Amino acid sequence: MERGGTVYIITNKHHTVFYVGVTSELVYRIIEHRDKLYPKSFSAKYNVSKLVYYEHFASIKEAIEREKYLKGKVRKFKLDLIETMNPEWRDLAEDVLKW
Repeated sequence: MERGGTVYIITNKHHTVFYVGVTSELVYRIIEHRDKLYPKSFSAKYNVSKLVYYEHFASIKEAIEREKYLKGKVRKFKLDLIETMNPEWRDLAEDVLKW
């Protein structure tokens, strides 16, 4: 049985930088971003750890396809997507980390 996957968007405190990622373990991935487990990574360098959007998929393959699609979109598209799910720009990690 294939594991599912999650596409997510994280941002910084001022919402000026976006990072689109994919993972099979969202809880652990968010913790890695917050704790700057990889200090030379993009998210650590730009202090990007606020989870503002995520989507679950039945397969990791679907999630990877969606990640590539989102990465190819302009900033306005991502803003609209985030505001559809999270109009208050709340840090959704608070909910995710309770899983």
